Amino acid sequence: MRIGILADGRSPITRGWLTALLDLEYEVHLLSTFPTQVDLPLASHHLAPVAFSGIRASKAGSESPALGGAAAIQLRAAARRWLGMATFPRSIRRLRSLLQHLDIDVLHALRIPYEGMLAAEAKPGMPLAISVWGNDFTLHARSAPWMGWLTRRAIRRVDGLHADCHRDVRIAKEWGLAPDLPTLVAPGSGGLDRNLFWAGEPTLHGLSPEIQSALQALSSDTPVVINPRGFRAYVRNDTFFQAIPHILREIPATVFLAPAMMGERTAEQWVARLGIEASVYLLPRLQPEDMAMLYRRSQVMVSPSEHDGTPNTFLEAIACGCFPVVGGLESLREWVQDGVNGFLIDPGSPEALANAVVKSLRDLQLRQQADGLNQSLIDNRAERGQVGKALDAFYQALARKGPHRAHPEGGSP
Repeated sequence: MRIGILADGRSPITRGWLTALLDLEYEVHLLSTFPTQVDLPLASHHLAPVAFSGIRASKAGSESPALGGAAAIQLRAAARRWLGMATFPRSIRRLRSLLQHLDIDVLHALRIPYEGMLAAEAKPGMPLAISVWGNDFTLHARSAPWMGWLTRRAIRRVDGLHADCHRDVRIAKEWGLAPDLPTLVAPGSGGLDRNLFWAGEPTLHGLSPEIQSALQALSSDTPVVINPRGFRAYVRNDTFFQAIPHILREIPATVFLAPAMMGERTAEQWVARLGIEASVYLLPRLQPEDMAMLYRRSQVMVSPSEHDGTPNTFLEAIACGCFPVVGGLESLREWVQDGVNGFLIDPGSPEALANAVVKSLRDLQLRQQADGLNQSLIDNRAERGQVGKALDAFYQALARKGPHRAHPEGGSP
């Protein structure tokens, strides 16, 4: 199979997907919407910018500390929504030109805004697959009238859909996905590498110096809570920080790890305002190997998110033995049975988050029971080898079916 991947090439999710396809011995062509270098044996690598992506050089998901964390993310997202549409005609022409020179069986855009929208407008002469990220429908599609219009056009023009939760397949049908098209529900990163994400005792060997320093300061019985989400507009980090004093009143020795928050002014302000400097480690953005070790050292992972599918950080954390305390979203209910293998909480309530964390830390039996269930979930539904088989079947079905005619346009839901 020859697959073209239209995606943000800087993203760890994209890297994971590319690796999964290479493991299948596919011929893989990357059309990256952002400038990037990829150290993978790809057949080709091209730049296909859209909505000003070609002029941005920061890492995927990273935000400049000088621009104020979550507020800066929202400002940039709004600017792209309002001004980015002006770049579409040129982006469509460039993508069509690239596709004319590539001999591929399937083009796959790894999210709806803006890669899926761009691919749908270019509508290549080969089958088109689109992935849905966890907030494509629930947040982005409803953020502006034209975002909803372009989302619907993309869903009506697609030949196959991948989502990381069943909820988004259901919503896609409400937005116009034809019922007879191939669909796939699988982790957005192409599955977890169990040689990296496994449950067991942490070790300092091979870790970066800043992570070694953080872990060496902790005794073996220190309770550790990790928030791996960084700053995103839909993650309630205000809830996370405000919950910490409540947790410390009950379990004073607790330590909180916050990767990708070092240098974030908003995080620093919360820590100073609440007087929790001694208990919170604001860490830099980390490589997967370091993240896996931090998960293994933590007892609890928190994700107070208001919009999500199945976050890769959630899967990575439970694969490494963390007990999850996450927003009570429909998508996460596909994985978490409240009070059995995790807790589902109101992401806007610091008290609810604190109470769930305290209960998790105090109940070793609950955590051990949850870990057994979660390891089985990962092995059966998220392990890269298992996901690879489903990916292969999905692409083969797309190639056999071929491109279909777009359905009539309709209004936004």
